[in-house]
Amino acid sequence: MKAIWKYLALAVIAIPCILLAPGVAVAEDYPAKPVRLLVGFSAGSATDIIARVVAASLSAKFGQPFVVENRPGANGLLAANAVAKSKADGYTLLVTNSSAMTVNPLLYKDAQYDTLKDFVAITPVVDGHFTLTINPANQRTASVVSFSDLIALAKSKPGKLSYGSGGAGNLAHLGIELLSAKSGVSAIHVPYRAASQAQTALLAGEIDFTFDTPSVIAQIKAGKLKALAVTSPKRWAELPEVPAVAEFIPGFDVSFWFGFFAPAGTPDDVVQKLNLEIVTATSNSAVREQLARQGGILTLSPGAFAAKINAEMAQNADVIRRANIRVE
Repeated sequence: MKAIWKYLALAVIAIPCILLAPGVAVAEDYPAKPVRLLVGFSAGSATDIIARVVAASLSAKFGQPFVVENRPGANGLLAANAVAKSKADGYTLLVTNSSAMTVNPLLYKDAQYDTLKDFVAITPVVDGHFTLTINPANQRTASVVSFSDLIALAKSKPGKLSYGSGGAGNLAHLGIELLSAKSGVSAIHVPYRAASQAQTALLAGEIDFTFDTPSVIAQIKAGKLKALAVTSPKRWAELPEVPAVAEFIPGFDVSFWFGFFAPAGTPDDVVQKLNLEIVTATSNSAVREQLARQGGILTLSPGAFAAKINAEMAQNADVIRRANIRVE
């Protein structure tokens, strides 16, 4: 009888320990307060738009605000560093792009974060490609009506044309450096704080061309910017008349994604719950329509997303080494 009471007493003592164990039933009451979504790019950027579309769905689903906070600068470094140092409880998340996660740690000595060690991948939401654009009103590129024209002009004026990107070392920068290497041209790189600012600079005639995100389609259809090529392996359905760079340079493919991350150590059931609800949100027709303006819908399990990131980092490291890209 005493032995029975002894085991019952041990069981009673063990119950609180089980309830307090990390990751046990944490997601059952999650979220119990507002969740912050840090975005490392400016308001109106593709990353910001995607974050706000998904945040609205999550807020409606959970009955708690998912609040987007913009912390632009250093190609997403500021927001990523902040989230990496945040409490791993699911209440501070990062919404960012592949450039910030698969390029920054390879180039910036002061990145202060390791993508594979400091974050847990939740899911990508959108993937896409760049569109090579010029301003038809820019007198410096007035003779350009095609991809081949731009390459020919750049070759005739080495180091004279300029291009913009959303930050030194970001994926658009690497993409144009890769294009330059494969086509034998040279141009001046002008880094901005965000891709949206590079687009504004192109509209103002401050730069001559850029690799822009799919959000540029509105400017293209309005006739304010002209698309010369897309960086996907095949033509884009939204602009079927615009060729792929791969039609001129076989094998050329520069793509990107936008996704959600949490600090390393975030309980797995919280990560899985967020993954499920974000994936569910992308199945809503209205949400899909808004996200599709930024690219194709892409969702993965946390494990598959982590594997994708690992593979892309290895590829980008090789491109950076071959192109000898350096960022001070």
